[in-house]
Formats: sequence, structure tokens, C-alpha cells
Amino acid sequence: MAEIRKTVVIKAPVEKVWKAVSTSEGIATWWMQNTFKPELGCEFVLNAGPYGDSPCKVTALKPMTKVGFDWDKDWHLTFELRDLGDNKTEFTLIHSGFDPEKSTAFGQPHSVVREIMDGGWEKIVKEKLPFFVES
Repeated sequence: MAEIRKTVVIKAPVEKVWKAVSTSEGIATWWMQNTFKPELGCEFVLNAGPYGDSPCKVTALKPMTKVGFDWDKDWHLTFELRDLGDNKTEFTLIHSGFDPEKSTAFGQPHSVVREIMDGGWEKIVKEKLPFFVES
């Protein structure tokens, strides 16, 4: 199944966007409560509200450019940043690991979950993250 890819240009310097996507406090403000630490190999937890805590592991970390982590047993998230100059940063979220043959622990097929998450990411990436960083 196709990955989810969402891109937005944020009116803020890359350093400010980096802080929002590579710290526990930043991520909690625009997405989920968590125990994230910006350390390669760090195991942490995302608190997914009614779905409980999801185990995660940092798999990529390139300062000011990229954060990647495994999310639960099936998914992988990547946050990519590109400094556009003039206090603008391009942010891209890539959510992969969807498999039409798999279901979540709650019994939802990946095909259903992918569509729900695609809509959720649209709002989170294009509204919540910019609002937090730009304000």
C-alpha cells in the first residue's frame, strides 16, 4: 500500500521547526504526549489516547534534516526538513508500513486505518504543526 506523504511550508527558521519535531515537548504540543529523546536507538512511547501507549524506536536522526522512528509493530514515520531560507522551512511527513494483508492490534485492517490516518495527518501537518511553530 502507498505510504502517506504530507508536505507543508512553515514560516519559521529550520531551527525552530527542528525543535518542534525533535523534542518530546515539541512533539507533544502538536501531536501526541510521548517520552521521545533525540538519540539514535532510543526506545520511547507515544501515548495514543484511547488506543493506549505505542512502543517506538528512533531509527534515523540527522540534525536539522531528518527524524525517523518505528511506531508500534508495523509503521515507520519520517520527518524531513528542508531550509528554504527567508525564515521558511519545508516539512514533510512520511508514514509507511501499511500492508493490505495486516490488521492492527484492535482488529482494524491496514487499508481502513491508512485512510483514517491520511485524513488525520492532513490536519496535523498542515494546520496544527504550523500553528504551533509560527505562533
